[in-house]
Amino acid sequence: MTSELQPIPAELAGITALPAARLTPELQQKSAAMLAQRRLTGVPGPLPDDRLRPQSVADAFSVQQQVARLIAQPIAGWKCLLPSADKIVVAPIYQGSVCCLDKQLDEGSQNHKMLNETLQCQMWPSTVPASAGLARVEPELAFVLVKDLLPRQTLYTEAEVDAAIGATHLALELIQSRFVTDSGAGFLDQLADGLFNQGLFLGPEIQPTADFNGSEFQLQLTFADGRTQNFAAVHPNQQPRAGLYWLVNFLSANGIPLQAGQAVITGSYAGVLDLPFNENIQFQYGDWGQFMVKFVIKTS
Repeated sequence: MTSELQPIPAELAGITALPAARLTPELQQKSAAMLAQRRLTGVPGPLPDDRLRPQSVADAFSVQQQVARLIAQPIAGWKCLLPSADKIVVAPIYQGSVCCLDKQLDEGSQNHKMLNETLQCQMWPSTVPASAGLARVEPELAFVLVKDLLPRQTLYTEAEVDAAIGATHLALELIQSRFVTDSGAGFLDQLADGLFNQGLFLGPEIQPTADFNGSEFQLQLTFADGRTQNFAAVHPNQQPRAGLYWLVNFLSANGIPLQAGQAVITGSYAGVLDLPFNENIQFQYGDWGQFMVKFVIKTS
């Protein structure tokens, strides 16, 4: 990645604050309370009454932020993707839902663990009929910030965002909706809910070279019985930092800071993977690195 000053991409040029929400604060609170409860228990449910459902992106984002207040956990990171003409992809990731390799290293015997040992990741199992009882994850990169990026009047340049990245990690987004499959939930409902995010597995740090593009790699999963699955892993925006550049300026325009220590994921390289619980699975991200993980069903 170059550190030279970069022009503002076209996707960022029109970033402005969202308009005021149409849902009243009382209705936002009721909608958020329902979603927060489902998130904490891992039990999806039906759509709420129509009067509680968001009717605009501003409504959905406001409910999402109310959920964050009710969860009452620090925001450990964000998920994002470059926006389309009518959709934005942005949602907070809460500290209590992050499985961190570094934390497990600290808790290992003599304060260390070999990277080829199995790390545990707690998560709620899928309730989607086609993948019921499985762990749903998306392979991603996570960019961990070393500097705060506070709201301001001018846009952040790519170079400024690059300078705020302290580390790049292999990662998995943990997936679950708070709505049952046949609920009829639309994009705005899912945006209010956090766009299927239930957490993050933050794996080992990688050391990108100066010419690292990060657009694609060969993903290989190796299971306990020796069988393998292979995927041509391609980032949906080609450039994995593209969504981060957008996110920084979107949050800034809406008065929300990004803080040092937060991790940002920017899109799945291989869609959603449905994987078994209680089995050692090795993830090989081409020549970027690898880790071994066992998914464990969350109980509380």
